[in-house]
Amino acid sequence: MNSGKWPKAIDESSPEIDLYENSRERKAYDNLADLYAIITATEHLERAYANDAIDQAAYTRECNKLLSQFKITENAALGKDSMTTETFMRVYQMDCPRAKERLLRMGVPEPTKTSGGDANVAMTVKDTTQHFITAMDAVKLDQRAVDELQP
Repeated sequence: MNSGKWPKAIDESSPEIDLYENSRERKAYDNLADLYAIITATEHLERAYANDAIDQAAYTRECNKLLSQFKITENAALGKDSMTTETFMRVYQMDCPRAKERLLRMGVPEPTKTSGGDANVAMTVKDTTQHFITAMDAVKLDQRAVDELQP
């Protein structure tokens, strides 16, 4: 069974174990391996950023890349199964709390959430929309006085 390119096993009495029986199973295992690698890479990236070992621009670029790869790979690996990513991490004993937070909860790189630039514009739009809706609700409740409309 050994074609010469793989090293021989020490105990050749053991039968060869196949991980998969067909190409569909092989592809499923490859997708799970890709998901595992993306989660692990995200955990390492988050740790490097927390320890200031990577600059903000590189972090944002790599984090965006991992987030987009995660979304695609998650659908490919877990799309048809009833397993969620959290279940996957538990089954394969992945201790990656930072990756779990970034990939499953936040979905955006840290600088995008806290830094200036476009994030400030997004926060301003969110706050303006919130105040506009609050003002509309107050007017619908027939609150007309300025002190009732302005907190």
